[in-house]
Amino acid sequence: MRLDDLVGQQHLTGTGSILRTAIQKGKLPSMILWGPPGVGKTTLAQIIAHTLNQPFFTLSAISSGVKEVREVIEQSKTLDGAVLFIDEIHRFNKSQQDALLGAVEKGIITLIGATTENPSFEVNSALLSRCQVYVLKPLEKSDLEQLIRKALEEDEHIHSKGLHIKETEALLNLSGGDARKLLNLLELVADVLPAGQSITNEAVMEIAQRRTVLYDKKGEQHYDIISAFIKSMRGSDPNAAVYWLARMIEGGEDLKFIARRMLIFASEDIGNANPNALLLANNCFQAVHQIGYPESRIILSQCAIYLASSAKSNASYSAIEEALQAVKKHGDLPVPLHLRNAPTKLMKELNYGKEYHYAHLYAGNFIEQQYLPDEIDGMSFYKPQPNPREEEIRKFLKEKWKNKYGY
Repeated sequence: MRLDDLVGQQHLTGTGSILRTAIQKGKLPSMILWGPPGVGKTTLAQIIAHTLNQPFFTLSAISSGVKEVREVIEQSKTLDGAVLFIDEIHRFNKSQQDALLGAVEKGIITLIGATTENPSFEVNSALLSRCQVYVLKPLEKSDLEQLIRKALEEDEHIHSKGLHIKETEALLNLSGGDARKLLNLLELVADVLPAGQSITNEAVMEIAQRRTVLYDKKGEQHYDIISAFIKSMRGSDPNAAVYWLARMIEGGEDLKFIARRMLIFASEDIGNANPNALLLANNCFQAVHQIGYPESRIILSQCAIYLASSAKSNASYSAIEEALQAVKKHGDLPVPLHLRNAPTKLMKELNYGKEYHYAHLYAGNFIEQQYLPDEIDGMSFYKPQPNPREEEIRKFLKEKWKNKYGY
């Protein structure tokens, strides 16, 4: 493999480019390759190791941890230089990234990390400061078409089928600019089409719908699957929730995105029917951020099952939506005088805070007084729903407010 064999990324690998010059001189810094999926990060790392004629170790942050990192470092100490490629390095937590620092600093390994996420946010500053960041660009249509031609000519299996390309739009659209998906889809098409046939948009679409499961983190299926996940939890089906969770994990979805959605769900769809749901979801989010993959899949599963199996209420969500509508409808209604703050003598003379009753001075820490503006006094936003926890809340509010808010 040579740099000239890499499709696209001419700003990094073209004649006179910074990275090409560094490779040719054999003075390569540790680096982070940042770019969308399927643009050649792994291939570029393999080419670099091959060109430098150095041992090449590869780890995936999805399935590897500190133990595997240390094993590679120990092996590299006996070698005269080695390249360690870590795919999806943004999934490593702080302790996993810290395990690389000493070896990178001493030159025991040349680290090449690949990430689809902004390294400024996802890679520890200490490690990032020891690496050069190279940004890989999305592949152009001409690059992807070149990949198709190369595969038809040079891939032994595909070439043996004698296929010829008639239309490329379906291949390009379904792959979403991801070279890896494109080549996998082309191989699938070659497996299904009879020898000597033309590759058409219609044929590609039919084969793809029958045989492939595509997951685009930024495309339609991304939204469809997260929607199915949320609706399964809302519908109290933990089995379906875990299935859609697995689909997202297997598709490479950002785990913090999943945890954030569960955190929102805990308030929007469960709320005060089970206040512990919000606590668990928040702990889940923090744990996923600290631990990373693969262990965090268990935490996500526990939280999803708990949320799906919990009592449900959207009363808090409905309350704030109705309150926002009231604000838009009625504008900036004045705060009742007795609720206003009175830090100055003038404000006190204007009756700010006058006749406010401090609830803790009264029996049951409650005294009935007006808290809403006059124009909407008595309007009810929060409506407890028929679940055990909110029935207790309803009983409490009715006891205090009698029929004022319709409890």
